[in-house]
Amino acid sequence: MGRKFSRQRESIKQNLMERRDHPTADMVFADIRKEYPHISLGTVYRNLSLFAELGEIRKLPSEDGADRFDGNMIPHHHFVCKSCGEIQDLFLSEISNNQILDEAERLVKGTIDHCSVTFHGTCDRCSKLQTS
Repeated sequence: MGRKFSRQRESIKQNLMERRDHPTADMVFADIRKEYPHISLGTVYRNLSLFAELGEIRKLPSEDGADRFDGNMIPHHHFVCKSCGEIQDLFLSEISNNQILDEAERLVKGTIDHCSVTFHGTCDRCSKLQTS
């Protein structure tokens, strides 16, 4: 797809690629406004959606309703804390990944291109707060 170059668009993508916190569009918007004070939230949303559509980033649906975004395209899974909502990257061994795909392919009639598993629980920080 031939996209016209845009410094704002590239800044949005660069911001996401440098992060490991799986931000919402609002979080990206807050950062981008420091460099481009007149950028609109709609521009940030549209560009994040475009990048996700093109497979350049991942859009992660969130239980709290606000989609989160991940610029790390290396195959991996996620852990979501049910208390604070933090999302952590999980890099399982290739054996585990292959076992998941093998089992899914056994059950599905069709072809699986990739998978992403999300684990839910309580992060270490929240667990410590709950036991204090």
